[in-house]
Amino acid sequence: MKEIEEFVTFLSKERNDSPHTVTAYERDLGAFAAFCQDYYGGPWSWAGVDRLAVRGFLAAEQRRGLAKRSVARSLSALRTFYRFLNATRGLEVNPARAARTPKLDRTLPTYLERAEMEMLFAEAEQRAAAGGLREARDLAMLEMFYSSGMRLSELAGLNDPDVDLVSDQVKVRGKGKKERIVPVGTHAAHALRDYFRRRDARLAQGPGSAERRAVFLSLRGRRLTPRGVQLVIKGLFGALTRGKDLHVHSLRHSFATHLLDAGADLRAVQELLGHASLGTTQVYTHTSVERLKKVYHQAHPRA
Repeated sequence: MKEIEEFVTFLSKERNDSPHTVTAYERDLGAFAAFCQDYYGGPWSWAGVDRLAVRGFLAAEQRRGLAKRSVARSLSALRTFYRFLNATRGLEVNPARAARTPKLDRTLPTYLERAEMEMLFAEAEQRAAAGGLREARDLAMLEMFYSSGMRLSELAGLNDPDVDLVSDQVKVRGKGKKERIVPVGTHAAHALRDYFRRRDARLAQGPGSAERRAVFLSLRGRRLTPRGVQLVIKGLFGALTRGKDLHVHSLRHSFATHLLDAGADLRAVQELLGHASLGTTQVYTHTSVERLKKVYHQAHPRA
């Protein structure tokens, strides 16, 4: 449907949402449109949808075994979509507003222990020392993820002017195109300089059509896609025992968890992560508390 297509374009181009979110929202709205076709038994319009239809759709999603988190995401997609219709078409109704969000079970983010991070970097550094441009790039990406806590889409979207290795900081474009400045650690800066040296030497020999602004390039000289970044990091995770259970976002979770474990201020971590709400950042305090409990019960003689 035309409205969904325009909404998807808005999410990816204007809001700069992650490819995963855009795909999920598109799928959710397509499922809702199919439900409305059966629910109303004939022609229908977005303006004519009522809250009973939304509730019926969410109930149907739960009956077919969809997880609470996925149902909540579907509701979020509908609410956001109707706000988009209000802004672009003046549609004043939002039948999804009154629907109740399923109560979610709190899940703690998956993060790497410090020992695991050391093993991961040791593997990446060994590969970089023995390899060439690809391995230097992969180490630089790993360092940037853990050094800055940035999201996958943020790292893939980095341009050369965003990285300032004189001041050791990087400008990140987050959700809604909001910009923030985050520091770059010493190890990350060193890895970036080595990668830039190798990359620029390759570009000087290659065709003029290569991407000249992107920080992280494929071996063909094009901007590395988020999917390409995922595959690289997943390959590095293979060095760990539980590598199959980890994902790129685990590095962001590790960044936040390790900072808070070391006594960092919660609001400072919020700013570094680019969270709009402090409540989103507070989940990492629960992670730290759970870790302390585990250590306590293992170490205390009368725990």
